[in-house]
Amino acid sequence: MSEPRINERIRVPEVRLVGPSGEQVGVVRVEDALRLAQEADLDLVEVAPDARPPVAKLMDYGKFKYESAMKARDARRNQANTVLKEIRFRLKIDAHDYETKKGHVERFLTGGDKVKVMIMFRGREQSRPEMGMRLLQRLAEDVSELGSVESAPRLDGRNMTMVIAPHRKKAEARSEQRRRRDEERAARRAEKHERDQAPA
Repeated sequence: MSEPRINERIRVPEVRLVGPSGEQVGVVRVEDALRLAQEADLDLVEVAPDARPPVAKLMDYGKFKYESAMKARDARRNQANTVLKEIRFRLKIDAHDYETKKGHVERFLTGGDKVKVMIMFRGREQSRPEMGMRLLQRLAEDVSELGSVESAPRLDGRNMTMVIAPHRKKAEARSEQRRRRDEERAARRAEKHERDQAPA
């Protein structure tokens, strides 16, 4: 976004002036608006250059820019991007490996990320796609508390893929993790304080 014109850079004969608290002053000559800005120790900022006449507001431009930058930074911090994580299964997976990989899927979903689950078929396994379908459905049921199937299992060459999306958005998951961390820290501090206060 380009910077608005301020003070002497506003080169129009008159502006529709808005006061520092948002009150309408009316259409005034730009010289008068600049004088009012100087008297109030504020800047004259053009906020709607395409209006006829342009709209200008009396404000502390430095403070306005700082607050805008802080808002933009907070918005970026809260806008955590969802990542598509990928996890691969074999058709003949033993129970222990299944539990381990299911744990990874649960961790990704808890963190607010989508998971693309892929089963790789080898050799004769390709003639048994229904076994892959059963394995993916079992996984979807096992993690149903954390996420739901966004794209159903489908065969793609020698692979079968399915996407599971988390129930919670990434930003919610992040703030939940932060809150838990803060609570744990507070509990540890309270314990330490109690130990320090206890008579020797």
